[in-house]
Amino acid sequence: MNDKYAALRLKNQLCFPLYAVSNLITRKYKPLLDKLDLTYTQYIVMMVLWEEKKVNEKFLCEALCLKTNTLTPLLKKLEEKGYICREKDKTDERMLVIALTERGEELQDDALCVPEAIAQEFRLTPQEATALYQILYKILDEERANTDA
Repeated sequence: MNDKYAALRLKNQLCFPLYAVSNLITRKYKPLLDKLDLTYTQYIVMMVLWEEKKVNEKFLCEALCLKTNTLTPLLKKLEEKGYICREKDKTDERMLVIALTERGEELQDDALCVPEAIAQEFRLTPQEATALYQILYKILDEERANTDA
């Protein structure tokens, strides 16, 4: 039997398992991040800063695929917590520079347990994890390339 609506079935949608897994992963992170007093989005901001130490707002938006209007309230909260400081770029006052504070750097030690705990939640082989990572980044990289063009 030919089902002209087969393309509209939830089980045939790539977007649904991506959406559902994204929600699942975020829920798994929540209790771990609650101990750090971070939301998931604040956590990914901190990961960029732990790696880079100091970045401008544009770099952070691009690295995290976030818009400025989403990032600004996150940065304010992180600054209130004492994890980051924000200041105008001395060479271009239109640019905002975000830097890690000493307290923000210290939080990195507390966060070391998070990736391991999350890895244990999902029983993927290293090969499965690598394949999934590569597929997801293929989609993200393609979108970034189209956005930059």
